Amino acid sequence: MICNTKQPGCKNVCYDQAFPISHIRFWVLQIIFVSSPTLIYLGHVAHVIHKENKMREKKVKVPKYSDEKGHVKIKGNLLGNYMTSICFRIILEVAFIVGQYYLYGFIMDPRIVCSRAPCPFTVECYMSRPTEKTIFIIFMLVVACVSLLLNVVEIFYLLCSRSCRRKSKTVAAPTIALERFNSHSTA
Repeated sequence: MICNTKQPGCKNVCYDQAFPISHIRFWVLQIIFVSSPTLIYLGHVAHVIHKENKMREKKVKVPKYSDEKGHVKIKGNLLGNYMTSICFRIILEVAFIVGQYYLYGFIMDPRIVCSRAPCPFTVECYMSRPTEKTIFIIFMLVVACVSLLLNVVEIFYLLCSRSCRRKSKTVAAPTIALERFNSHSTA
């Protein structure tokens, strides 16, 4: 960043005004925060599978979420926790998109006007590589929006597949009852 003054500290203050947090650090925080709900959920699943393997060894109960081969079925509490983790990912993704907009906007202006102390007057500073920064801001925005869209699609998929399973179970139960009734009446 180059400023039109030689006042000591003015360049640093203007840089801090333009970039309260660097782009790279912001995106690293975004990746860490958005992936945290998934990591917590995976830890929960590992714990549940460990408990079920112990139950299988002791032959105390039939495991609820896994079969003999170790395949896990996402249902019940696991499904609820998974959907909760997706909801948290959606909230965090939206928060980081909004945060990116308020911190940087979507286009980096090469000229920054600054009038903070210790600058003696309103100073104009010029940032280096504004086009590169703009390209990366747009790229990260697109990646965040695609991630947000995929999370929303996944929520709808899970809700639709769950409701379809419930409908098939409720349709199957009366059919079985009718078959039993018909077999008793013909006998």
